[in-house]
Amino acid sequence: MEEPWWPPGRVAAMVSRAMVTAGWLSGALKSKRAPSLRVLDCTWYAPGGRDARKEFAEKHIPGAAFFDMEHCKDEASPYEMMLPGQTRFANYVGSLGINNRSHVVIYDCDNAGMLYAPRLWWMFRVFSHSNVSVLDGGLVNWEKRNLPVTSEIAPAKPEKFDATLNRSLLKTFEDIQENLSGKTFQLVDARGEARFRGPEPKPGEGIEPGHIPGSVNLPFAGFLTPEGFQKPAHEIRHLFEEKGVDMKKPLAATCRRGVTACHLALAAFVLGKEDMAIYDGSWSEWFHRAKPEHKVFKGRGQA
Repeated sequence: MEEPWWPPGRVAAMVSRAMVTAGWLSGALKSKRAPSLRVLDCTWYAPGGRDARKEFAEKHIPGAAFFDMEHCKDEASPYEMMLPGQTRFANYVGSLGINNRSHVVIYDCDNAGMLYAPRLWWMFRVFSHSNVSVLDGGLVNWEKRNLPVTSEIAPAKPEKFDATLNRSLLKTFEDIQENLSGKTFQLVDARGEARFRGPEPKPGEGIEPGHIPGSVNLPFAGFLTPEGFQKPAHEIRHLFEEKGVDMKKPLAATCRRGVTACHLALAAFVLGKEDMAIYDGSWSEWFHRAKPEHKVFKGRGQA
């Protein structure tokens, strides 16, 4: 039995609004009452690996457009996946047929269920578009339900999209640096423990394991079930509490390149904390710019 599709005025009835189920999306796509719905596949692979755009052309959710994470970023930055400027984001999103009234639903094709979708969810929110959701479980679980996929690419009619940077959801290198002494917000690191503490081999050329002083390790994988769905709210709350994170106080997340940190922001949103910020440069930037004494790893500083 399919889950009911809620018309726009009742979208708030969906669990947390940040997440939608495959059943909900399937029903919404079939409904002629959902002209504002736009679905995006934001699958990304490291350069030189698999071709996400080619895979999208072979198989995607009907009506979806491909959001190229490699294209929509700050290409002038030496770091891997920094936010683009608001004009670039607005123009690119508009070219995909999205306007400020659109309800955007995002998914990716990672076997984990969700990997890059929370990053794009956060990007929309940091550019002041709140009507955005992540498909819980991603394409892998969409297909497990035998829901349709297609190779047909639907043409997008360009739309006007206005983007305004919401600075409260973004942390910079300078913000993190000031927080070392000011301690005005808590910092949570979404990477696995081996990369947080060391001594796991460097996760990328020129970048060793380690973490920012005072940060707490809370691996993003812990928020997902083995099947690739987000865990229930009570389990998410326990994960934060177990690490001593106070959800009533200012909170920011970091990781390797500002991607998996967005899983923590999504999880916090489900608990009602909608203002968790992301350190966009994350460890990739911090490793190259911070003073040696501000890089902690096993054998130096904290264990």
